[in-house]
Amino acid sequence: MIKLFTDSDLDGIGCGLLAKLAFTEVNISFCSYRNLDERVAQFLQSEEAADAMLWITDLAVGKEVEQKLAERAERGGHVQVIDHHVTALHFNHYPWGWVVPTGEDGKKTCATSLFYDHLVREGKLARTEALDAFVELVRQYDTWEWEENGNIQAKRLNDLLTILGLDSFWETMSERLSSGQPFALTETEELLLDMEEKKIQRYIRQKQKQLVQRWLGDYCIGVVFAERHMSELGNMLSKRFPHLDLIAMVNMGTKHIGFRTTHDDVNVAEFARQFGGGGHPKASGCLVDETTFPLFVIETFPLLPIYGDAEQNQLNKRDGAEGTFWTNHHGQWWLSRHTEQGWIVYADEEGEAHAFPDEASGERWLKRQFAAGLAHDEAVLQFLSTRLARDKADIQADYLAAVKQYKQQTGIEL
Repeated sequence: MIKLFTDSDLDGIGCGLLAKLAFTEVNISFCSYRNLDERVAQFLQSEEAADAMLWITDLAVGKEVEQKLAERAERGGHVQVIDHHVTALHFNHYPWGWVVPTGEDGKKTCATSLFYDHLVREGKLARTEALDAFVELVRQYDTWEWEENGNIQAKRLNDLLTILGLDSFWETMSERLSSGQPFALTETEELLLDMEEKKIQRYIRQKQKQLVQRWLGDYCIGVVFAERHMSELGNMLSKRFPHLDLIAMVNMGTKHIGFRTTHDDVNVAEFARQFGGGGHPKASGCLVDETTFPLFVIETFPLLPIYGDAEQNQLNKRDGAEGTFWTNHHGQWWLSRHTEQGWIVYADEEGEAHAFPDEASGERWLKRQFAAGLAHDEAVLQFLSTRLARDKADIQADYLAAVKQYKQQTGIEL
């Protein structure tokens, strides 16, 4: 009997498809790190486990089950763990562990690419152009190289999994990979994916407006409640809010928290490890439990969203001649301007001035400390109308003069 435990994402499913091609008759359990230990432990206690060839790909068991696997191997039982996560490197201490985050060619690996190489090396699977193409798409998506390379087909393969679901995707890919034909998506699938891409972008825009931020230790974190398109959502939010160290996406349905970052100096695998999770340096996760529930749900639920930067302003612009207005959802306001002393930020109510060497560092401070953003024109007009006791239409007609008046009223140096 061939028994495979693997993840239920694209990389894990890729391992399953390769196993089916290599062994024909294989019993596959698609798991997550939430239920992997329980399922593996149950299997080890079953009668069928004694003579089975046991494979675990793209997931790492906990310490107790790890010890049981080691005892099984010492008794002569078959065990093979294949993974690419840095948090699983300790399995390389065993002869039955093979964990390689980066290949000899310098490219990041995935479980599917490692499993493919292993099966070919062991003579259990013949390399083909179709399999080469499929495995590379999975690898580029799982490592996010597709974005660097502009390989949209890698992302589309994962989107197709989202649309079809595991069962239909499995059936479709099984037939395609065993057909002997070059691997490609069909015209119908491409059409479905075009529609799905529009849905994903709408979902991201919706969640962008719900993002809150908080500090956890030395990290400024964006937190959002989400159930779909986690990889795309986390990556896009991290790009749109670069002042945040990482994005935490809380899925209360699956009781899982996904962490994403685009910063090279932030390791979310290490961040997740403190909560019993793990993963990649830029993509990881953990469970919602008695430790994480207060931090990412109870304490963040009452927070107001980040004020998103205005994108189509005609009046309040970053390079405004008289300065630029910033605000947040708490009703706090700031005016920034370039001076000989650097980039100065004036707080409206406190009257304090903060100097920064450049605009980037000043903007980062405003956003990290106050969840502020570039104020929208309409909000600025309303703010100045209230502060100057003037009609908004008059202010809009001579905006620069109104900003000068505000600066005079508040004592900001002209």
